[in-house]
This record gives sequence, structure tokens and C-alpha cells, in this order.
Amino acid sequence: MTRIFLDVHALQTVPPSNLNRDDTGAPKTAVYGGVPRARVSSQAWKRATRTYFADEHLLEPSELGVRTKKIVEVLAEQIASLDESLREEEALTLADETVKATGLKTEVPKRKADAAKESGATPAPEAKYLVFLSARQIEGLARLAIDGAGDITAFFKVKANKDKAKEIADSRHSVDVALFGRMVADAADFNVDAAVQVAHAISVHRVEIESDYYTAVDDKNTEEETGAGMIGTIDFNSATLYRYAALGVHQLAANLGQGLRDDEPRTNPVRRAVEAFIHGFAASLPTGKINTFGHHTLPDAIVVKLRTTRPISFVAAFEEPVRGDQGGHVREASDRLAAYVPDIERAYGDEQSTLTWVLRVGPNTLKLAGLGTEADTLNSLVAAVGSAIAERLEQPA
Repeated sequence: MTRIFLDVHALQTVPPSNLNRDDTGAPKTAVYGGVPRARVSSQAWKRATRTYFADEHLLEPSELGVRTKKIVEVLAEQIASLDESLREEEALTLADETVKATGLKTEVPKRKADAAKESGATPAPEAKYLVFLSARQIEGLARLAIDGAGDITAFFKVKANKDKAKEIADSRHSVDVALFGRMVADAADFNVDAAVQVAHAISVHRVEIESDYYTAVDDKNTEEETGAGMIGTIDFNSATLYRYAALGVHQLAANLGQGLRDDEPRTNPVRRAVEAFIHGFAASLPTGKINTFGHHTLPDAIVVKLRTTRPISFVAAFEEPVRGDQGGHVREASDRLAAYVPDIERAYGDEQSTLTWVLRVGPNTLKLAGLGTEADTLNSLVAAVGSAIAERLEQPA
């Protein structure tokens, strides 16, 4: 298949907030263009995107996976739901042996072992690392475990059965596994190359961290009792962020293989995955300290490009920080982007094969309208890109 890349660029303003904390509890930062910037890590926004798929029902449960160390418990629950005659301890044993058959390592954590000595319960083993499996893979492994329920240890001593476990765990990937990949350090053949790369979002301007000193009053205090019941501080900042992600559609298609459903063309799951990613990446929001700050915003502008050349980030448009001389940062950031994109595309892009869509809000983003086909809503943008993806996938290599 011809290489197909999808670039998603967004400008988004967030008010005082602490979306993504460092080890001291302060908002993450980075130095870019010689000045400190607000930063939101790629991991924070990837997780927000993944959870948005399920929360907003962009994808069916069968198209999603779970990432957890408690994979033995998850598999045991699936086994028990398929065969209600099995006791909890039996289901856990079957699940543990099946997970090990895939090449993953499990052990009972010390905290669980210690608690089990007091309670007498059977502790569930856990993987040594987060394991990302699709709903279909979990169901397939559960059915395989039930097939070997008579003597699961002997069952997996048969090479064909062990190979079957590995095959199930490495086929029919869910959309989120296909998009974001899977890595297990000591089981390289279990890895899935990510189709999506997400950049750390950074502010287009210089940002300083501020600190809020807060107090809480005891409701039962009498008039004679002065002072606060609790005091503390919390760090925050506010910023107009440049966000960027690159999706390799060809890699996504390879990861999904012949599709999530056996009765549909290959292009359908790829198109659904692309549409879900654009929607999820655009509309999702990291929830760090959200109850404290209520930072519920959406992007002021989104630019999506479909290209056959390599991905191109436009972050260099903001290497010289936006000064905010016009009273804010969105207008100048939009103007910078509108001026920079044609120059970089002319020098390095492939204008004949590159398609561009723009979704923008308000007069501050007006100049971005000239970059490509303007969409009225996020849904119309997603549909237009999905249609173009399907058309590209149907073309001969």
C-alpha cells in the first residue's frame, strides 16, 4: 500500500488549569525558542483520546481494548462468563496459564500475597507490565482456556496450543491497540507498532507558573473559632496550545489486518478508526485537576492534512514565541500558522497529492480559512476526511 499520512494540527486555549502534573505537582513545562512554555505530555492526551472513544461511544466495545496489569483477572472474568460451572479459583488458574502461554510473565504481587495470608483468599497474579489486549483477543484466549480446562498445564505443553495462544493475542487487534501500539520489553514478538504519533502540546507563547493559595472553612466553626479548617497551595498556568498528531493510515491498515468484522470490506474498519481518532483527538481533554479548575474548552482551530510525503509538524511557526500584542494569543497564532504552512508546504510538501481541511471558530482564526476546504462542524470534517481515506485505500497500490 502507498504510504498515507494524516496530520492533525490544533490551536486550543485553556484557562487557569493544571492538565498534566510533574513529580512536584506543578504543570509540566518545556523550553522552546529559548523561553518556558506550558506543556501537556503526549501520554496524557493519548489516554484522553482513548477514554473518549468509549465515553462518547465513538466505537463499539468490541472495537476497543483494555490496558492493565490485572490481565489475569480480566481473562478469568471472561472465562467465568463463558463457563459458569467453573469456580473462581479454577478460572484464575486457567487465565494465568493462558496468559503465560502467550509469552507474558505473571506473578502475585507481594502486597496481594501478604493480604492473602491473613484472609485465606486466593490471590490473583498480575503481569509485570501493562498489557494491552483487544476485547476479541480476550474472548479468544478465554475460549482457548476452556478448551484446555481438563488439564491446562498439559494442554499448553502441546506446541500447537501454545502457538494458538500467541496467535490469538497477536491478531484481530482493537482500534485503540492498532492506533497507539503495544510494547512489551521482554516479549518483542508481542509488540504492535503504533500507527499514531502524538506530540507534546506546548504553548505558542511564554508561560509562567502561578500558585493559588486556598483555604477551606469548617462548617461547624462557631463565631469564636477563627481561622481556616484547611489551607494549601496549587500550581497552575493558562495557555494557548499548539497540538499535533500524525497518523500513518497504511500502518493502521496493516495493524487492523483484514478488519474487525469478518463480513465487511477492509476499508471499513480503517475508515472508522481514522474518523474516531480525529474526533477523539480534537474533542478530548486531559482531566488533571478538572474539578478544581473546570478547564472545559475545545480547539479554536483544527487543520487536517492528508499526504503521501512524511508527516510535517508546524510547531516551528511558534519557535519565536507569540507576544500577545493584540490582547490575546489566538489571533496572532492563527496568523502565524496561516503564513507558515504555505511556505513549508511549497518547500517540502507535495501540493498535488495533499488534501487539507480546516475547522475554525470565530474571527480570530479567519486567516486559516485559506489553507484548505473549510468545514462547518467537527462531524462534517470527520466525514470528509473519512471519505477521502476510503477513496485512497481503494486505489491500487
